[in-house]
Amino acid sequence: MTNVSSSTIRILVDADACPVKDEIYKVAWRHEVPVTIVANSHFRIPVHPLISRVVVSDGFDAADDWIAEQADAKSVVITADILLADRCVKAGATVLANTGKPFTTSSIGGAIATRAIMADLRAGGDIIGGPAPFSKTDRSSFLSALDAALVRLKRN
Repeated sequence: MTNVSSSTIRILVDADACPVKDEIYKVAWRHEVPVTIVANSHFRIPVHPLISRVVVSDGFDAADDWIAEQADAKSVVITADILLADRCVKAGATVLANTGKPFTTSSIGGAIATRAIMADLRAGGDIIGGPAPFSKTDRSSFLSALDAALVRLKRN
C-alpha cells in the first residue's frame, strides 16, 4: 500500500462493484494523483507507482470503514454506496457515484431517504426495478466529473 500524506490529493475507490476502475486510472495518471483501490478480495490492478490496493477483511462494511476512516478534504471517494457516501461527505471528501453524480451535503439526505423507501418496498414484497444498466453516457459523465473534481481540489 502506498503511504500518502493527508496533504496529498488522492482517490479512494470502493472497488468491489466499481465499473469505472479503468477510467479512474486514466484520469489519475493524467493528473498524477494516487489511487487506492479498496476491496475485500484480491484482484488485479495495474502495476504503477500511483496505484495501490488495500484488501480488507470480509467483515461487514470493512471496506467502507477503511475508506471512511481515510477520507478527508483532499480525498475523492468513488462509491455507489449511499451510506458510505454520507460518511465521506461528512468527513469533507468529494464523493462521486460511478455515474459521475456527486454526493453533496445538500443531496445526500434525499439519497438516503430514497434508499430507505426502496428498502421498505422490497421488504414489503413490492416488485421494483433496479438501477438502469450502466451506459456509455454514464462512463463519459463519470470521466468529466472526476476530472473536474481533481482540477477543483488542485486549485484549492
